[in-house]
Amino acid sequence: MSKIQDLKRLIRANERIRVSEVRLIDHEGNQVGVMATKDAMAMAEGAGLDLVEVAAEAKPPVCRILDFSKYLYDMGKKDKEARKKQKVISIKEVKLSAKIGEHDYQTKLRNAIRFIERGDRVKLTMFFRGREITHIDIGKRIIARFAEDLSSVADVEKDGGLEGRMIHMYFVGKAPAKKTPLNGEKEGDSHAEIKNT
Repeated sequence: MSKIQDLKRLIRANERIRVSEVRLIDHEGNQVGVMATKDAMAMAEGAGLDLVEVAAEAKPPVCRILDFSKYLYDMGKKDKEARKKQKVISIKEVKLSAKIGEHDYQTKLRNAIRFIERGDRVKLTMFFRGREITHIDIGKRIIARFAEDLSSVADVEKDGGLEGRMIHMYFVGKAPAKKTPLNGEKEGDSHAEIKNT
């Protein structure tokens, strides 16, 4: 079912408005005031438009005289625009082991930097197999190095610590630095030109 059909089901209009009186706004946006619903419907029909409930929670509900199909279209369009502007942040996982080689380490680091630069969060997982768990200090050193190598592009968001046979750490991209005015100037101040006379 489309978004417009969902809205059509949720928004009461015309004969679906079952209350005895409403606060009416006419098709030009003027407040008409509280009146009987049947009179408001007659006004809407006279204007060749619909009576649409725009604030159901108000007492009495606020209704407006307008073109219902255009209203639904505009609401659907606004919803689509809002969803377009929404940024979805995903979490990408990078897994390391205590016996990771230098080449593999550099590859994982490059991947983490790429994820962060495109706006994702990174979950670093250090896992220990078998007897490796007795050498947690090696794993912690690798994680500390990874955090240091990422420090130019990311901050540690959460250090999950050891959970079972794994250590988790979460990274998020650094916020862009705010520009600070020079020499104690306030924002918007401009330098006055000095002319020699």
